[in-house]
Amino acid sequence: MVTPRIPLSLYVHIPWCVQKCPYCDFNSHQMKGQIPENEYIGHVLDDLANDVASITHNGEIRDVETIFIGGGTPSLLSIEGMHRLMQGIAQRVPLAKNIEVTMEANPGTVEAARFTGFQDAGINRISIGVQSFQKAHLSKLGRIHDDEQARKAIDYAKQLGLRSFNTDLMHGLPEQSIENALSDLKQSIGQEAPHISWYQLTIEPNTLFYSKPPVLPTDDVLWDIQLQGQALLAQSGYQQYEISAYSKPGHQCQHNLNYWRFGDYLGIGCGAHAKITDLDTGIITRSEKVKHPKGYMDLAKPYLYKQHRVLDSDMAFEFFMNRFRLIEPCIKDEFEWLCRRTLNESERYQLTSAVDQNLLEETPQTWQVTELGRRYLNTLLSEFV
Repeated sequence: MVTPRIPLSLYVHIPWCVQKCPYCDFNSHQMKGQIPENEYIGHVLDDLANDVASITHNGEIRDVETIFIGGGTPSLLSIEGMHRLMQGIAQRVPLAKNIEVTMEANPGTVEAARFTGFQDAGINRISIGVQSFQKAHLSKLGRIHDDEQARKAIDYAKQLGLRSFNTDLMHGLPEQSIENALSDLKQSIGQEAPHISWYQLTIEPNTLFYSKPPVLPTDDVLWDIQLQGQALLAQSGYQQYEISAYSKPGHQCQHNLNYWRFGDYLGIGCGAHAKITDLDTGIITRSEKVKHPKGYMDLAKPYLYKQHRVLDSDMAFEFFMNRFRLIEPCIKDEFEWLCRRTLNESERYQLTSAVDQNLLEETPQTWQVTELGRRYLNTLLSEFV
């Protein structure tokens, strides 16, 4: 049997925001004056050049099949800066012919001309951080845009003829009702977003919401929101393909699919994460870059904060933690293809136990997470810890 190739993606982190949202635990930093765009992009491209050796096999650099520019707020970059970034990437690594290139955008930092400029730079998919169309909820979430700016940003994206675009929506917001949550979904559906990321607000450590917790809906209300929202999306022609991702046919996010299918990805920019497989030895290495922008730029090469080899004892948890987020069945041979070993007796027992608890369905060729398993995904994954 020929082992299928492992796809490779590239993540680029732009760390600055106009202000820090109270729920955000991402590596983002509030702007203080002008961002050092030229200096930072230079370091990011040096970071990429430094990592090329890790994705070179038999003398050839592996093709990058998707790029995701996240943050922070990447739409704070100038059009000229985005051109420089994209041109620099193309000069250092080979890009697949039909590459998907996503940029995150905040509705409060974009306008039609800038979207066009970003598209000219090579962006063909935009993810718009709407979160809600309701002013009261936007205010509680610390968002700098209003509902009108959100609708305009979606209109801009529709007019460009992009490969695709996404609207990010949150539910389970402070004091949110079922009607409020469904209203946000209906507005996004009504504006014909081909992809909707719809996820529940969670309170994470090291956030303002963690130190000053807001009043959130009860578990029963949260479950009703989830069920009714999923039904509304399905009725509107959206297919759920991941725990919090819904798309019209042909509009799945290929970058995120590669993450969940346990593919490889480089991470450049401060705080960016990477997972790379050595195609000769099968060793999987995870790494993280220096988190703070100043430290990242002052320390320069190799920009590395920490790195570790994925231990054999952690492999099943790492694989299934990603793979079981997807709705599609998991082909059993994928574990062996991507992890370069077979499941041991203990891991097979854990899978059988999950089937017995109705968290998984099993056929001779596949495993698939059940509806109950999706609701209690952490319970399912704890089988492998």
